[in-house]
Amino acid sequence: MSDEVLVEVDGAVAVVTINRPKARNAINGPVARGIAAAMDELDERTDISAIVLTGAGGTFCAGMDLKGFLTGDMPVVAGRGFGGLTENPPKKPLIAAVEGYALAGGFELVLSCDVVVASEESKFGLPEPKRGLVAAAGGIMRLPRRIPYHVAMEIALTGDHYPAARLYELGLVNRVTPAGEALAGALELARTIAANAPLALAATKRVVVESADWSSGEMFAKQGEIVNPVLGSADAMEGAAAFAEKRSPNWTGA
Repeated sequence: MSDEVLVEVDGAVAVVTINRPKARNAINGPVARGIAAAMDELDERTDISAIVLTGAGGTFCAGMDLKGFLTGDMPVVAGRGFGGLTENPPKKPLIAAVEGYALAGGFELVLSCDVVVASEESKFGLPEPKRGLVAAAGGIMRLPRRIPYHVAMEIALTGDHYPAARLYELGLVNRVTPAGEALAGALELARTIAANAPLALAATKRVVVESADWSSGEMFAKQGEIVNPVLGSADAMEGAAAFAEKRSPNWTGA
């Protein structure tokens, strides 16, 4: 990791922080590579079950670093996409903790997450058309799959900013916190998630994500390929034993 991407581990939860507050955490090449490296490492760590993505200094991310873009610094990582994340999010649950602005590529990072916790003062938007650009890092593909078509079109075509309360109403934001408390709210939710069995979490996320492309004739067979190994795992036996013995389970990820 570089100084522009910080990683902190708290039990089974890791926090990845974009650390360019003076640039409103705009994504440049080093940040993209730092996020990609963090996600690769955290996906492999057996002691981590959930990941929180946030930004330093009261802003989540203002998008791509346009000054870098003008000099040819493209914040894209092969195999991971824009910001080291949008084309290939981690296998583990990823929670966005949003303060301030999540705009353009910053909003696209949010849309790459599985759960979103946002401050009541935070703002979201895809302003690329105002700069002659297109939200091509997943924004205009993911947004209409998360909220109603006509609202997604309004957000994508106007390029305007929208408050967390509105996106909460639409179901895109899970929880709205007081200003300055998005990270605390995200950590609370992440710890709840991370208390569950890691193999079950990864399989659940994979089925939810991949099943959108499955036909009705193949869906249970494809689900079985992912889920059956988990049902026969040591953690599955541990979960049943812990329930019977009225104790907390001791997950091993096996």
